[in-house]
Amino acid sequence: MIWLSGAAGGLVLALVLGSVLRTLVVPRGLYSVVVYRLWWTLRRLLHLAALRRGYEAVDRWQTWLAPLMLVGMLGIWLLGALAGYGLLLYALSPLDWTTAFREAGSSLFTLGFASGARVRLSVLDFAAAITGPVVIALQIAYLPTLYAAYNRRELEVTLLQSRAGEPAWGPEILARQWLVDTETALPELYRAWERLASDMGESHATYPVLLAFRSPRPQRSWLVGLIAVMDAAALQLALSPRTAPPEARLVLRAGFTALRDIARSIRFGFDPDPAPDDPVRLTYAEFEAAVSMLESTGFRAERGPETAWPHFRGWRVNYEAVGYELCRRCDAVPALWTGPRDFPSTPIPPRRPADRRPADRRPADRRPADRRPGEEQG
Repeated sequence: MIWLSGAAGGLVLALVLGSVLRTLVVPRGLYSVVVYRLWWTLRRLLHLAALRRGYEAVDRWQTWLAPLMLVGMLGIWLLGALAGYGLLLYALSPLDWTTAFREAGSSLFTLGFASGARVRLSVLDFAAAITGPVVIALQIAYLPTLYAAYNRRELEVTLLQSRAGEPAWGPEILARQWLVDTETALPELYRAWERLASDMGESHATYPVLLAFRSPRPQRSWLVGLIAVMDAAALQLALSPRTAPPEARLVLRAGFTALRDIARSIRFGFDPDPAPDDPVRLTYAEFEAAVSMLESTGFRAERGPETAWPHFRGWRVNYEAVGYELCRRCDAVPALWTGPRDFPSTPIPPRRPADRRPADRRPADRRPADRRPGEEQG
């Protein structure tokens, strides 16, 4: 029994320290079972709290996921260290169970030594006394890194709102640029999101807890925004390949590379090299309706929908499956073209603001201002 306690204590302590190092120290996004089980459990519990009350309730409850994970990780690590040191002290000293765990807690939280058997316990006491403050200090140092990455991400997501609406949608990005004659600003948008995609691929793969941090507004999401920008780039390349800026190809590459890096870090499978003619879940009818909406805003396509569809599908197959799965796991706002969710939902189209220009400056065949983009999809 004593040796079994010692082995169990050593194993628990190794698991705790390994999880701390993987999560807070090693800059490579190593998988930690403790962190992901906590994430899965808390997410399920918050889903139950918002059961069958729509996306607004889901978003409100899931806002607590990130802070609960941060507090929960610290609590699990400290309790695990307490259990590990307590079992080791019981196995390596004449102390009984109660005294061994009191000694471990006293040392771990630097409260002073609780027992008098100093010679045999000093090494474990000192190790426990170091472990507690180091874990807490690493967690404190972890927070500024998380919030710096979060602020960089949300700045671009907020800037996207005026270009893509809320929630963001790829065709709406193109439509708004042609409606107000700002299509020459698209290369700058693609460059900004190419850099942001690379940043998110590195930061969110290294610190996966960032996936649980939600945007300040319910209908904003970094995932939905990234998919929208990639959809806009893919649409432009498919419909107008000669006039599409080269930045469109670059943001697509950076975007699906970032999504795949994140997918690898949280260990879900995907096809790393899909064929251009592989099927996608987005239907041709949805694509055709979006092209029709674009043409009504003044966008002039070089290809018709039937000709452009294989090219658009060839781009989208690189990121659709990974993007849909991440949107599902992160409970992102159910925007158009972002797949199903784990809660009952209907895709939410962005609402376009009223056009305040004089009537003679508006596109002749433009839809009414109060029509929601995407309504053709039913």
